[in-house]
Amino acid sequence: MEAHFTEWLNLGVRWIHMITGIAWIGASFYFVWLENNLNRSNPREGLSGDLWAIHGGGIYHLEKYKLAPPKMPENLHWFKWEAYFTWLSGVALLLVVYYLNPSLYLVKPGVDLAPAAAIAIGLGSMALSYVIYHFLCDSPLGKRPALLGAVLFVLIIAAAYGFSQIFSGRAAYIHVGAIIGTIMVGNVFFTIMPAQRALVKAIEENRTPDPVLPAKGLLRSRHNNYFTLPVLFIMISNHFPSTYGSQYNWLILAGIAIAAVLVRHYFNTRHDSAKYAWTLPVGALAMICLAYVTGPKPMPTAPEQAAAKVQYQPLPETALGGKTAAEKAAEQAANPAPAATPAEAPATATAAADSGNFDKIHSVIQERCTVCHSAKPTSPLFSAAPAGVMLDTPQQIQQLAPRIQAQAVASQIMPLGNITQMTQQERELIGAWIAKGAPTN
Repeated sequence: MEAHFTEWLNLGVRWIHMITGIAWIGASFYFVWLENNLNRSNPREGLSGDLWAIHGGGIYHLEKYKLAPPKMPENLHWFKWEAYFTWLSGVALLLVVYYLNPSLYLVKPGVDLAPAAAIAIGLGSMALSYVIYHFLCDSPLGKRPALLGAVLFVLIIAAAYGFSQIFSGRAAYIHVGAIIGTIMVGNVFFTIMPAQRALVKAIEENRTPDPVLPAKGLLRSRHNNYFTLPVLFIMISNHFPSTYGSQYNWLILAGIAIAAVLVRHYFNTRHDSAKYAWTLPVGALAMICLAYVTGPKPMPTAPEQAAAKVQYQPLPETALGGKTAAEKAAEQAANPAPAATPAEAPATATAAADSGNFDKIHSVIQERCTVCHSAKPTSPLFSAAPAGVMLDTPQQIQQLAPRIQAQAVASQIMPLGNITQMTQQERELIGAWIAKGAPTN
């Protein structure tokens, strides 16, 4: 029942996050488009431009004042709650998905980091990121937009690299998204909204508005606009293990972010000229190159496999309802394993030979994977198979062999947190079986 409740809590919060995010991003895109497409030739006195548009069977006429109208209208629509609820629901989703099960989703396997410390790093990085960003924007660097953008990009990618050293790939990506999202909502709360309130107050008091604050608000709004596409990718990145599951996931994120910014820049400037038309093909080429370099690699040789053995953190005590870590440690102390011998080094070479025996493959998958990926998961963490992936039958295993290769062999992001302690030799065995065409007979 607890797993079922958590799943529906995840669904509810994620749905709210998606709805409010669409509203915020849609408004952001629209107003940037509106600003870029205003007719600024011979505007009416007091205006900076106007625009005629048709949509949904109606014709609209929109006007933008240089600062404000002589008299404040009775009904003035504000755009803020979309941003606030997107951030609040995002933090709630971070809590439900990552912080409730930090050993499973948050901390990188093999990293000795207490869950509380990992959560503190995640939350602290969000707050610190906005403080640094705000300081840079108000510094002399803020008057040089291109240089400021480059510095911000380097800092964000540095954060991605740091996260990748202590967090799982998925968690590292989502925390980069949380940093950017915090900066974006901070822009709305601390800069854009105060500037708008000051503008309205000046009009109500019959004073000439200060143009400095609206200019700051417009700058931060443009920053948010460029942040949007990288954040959108991060929101869907958990579906693509070849990105976050790579050893160089932070570099892949950097490449995708650059491509996204190039695409956004084209749409922000295409009204003016075709000067930046090159950004679209360059962005597309960047994605093609990333697809190539993140492609599956050939199976390593036996010596390479032996040298690449990975150590994972112990099985969480209550994760699968089996023996606790303390009980296993006591059992190992009472029955120590025999010392390693030189003959073990080439042991992985037998993976290719054993891979022809599907019974061994089936046994590994039943022991390491079906605790979660089954019609009836035995793990208390899930009431149904995650993503609907079930590996109960030979036919299901064979059909899903490419996904098994991507997630359990190539990127090794599955099992999550290596909760079932899949060994390197077992991964190699599965990889060799898939390389043979995944036979089941």
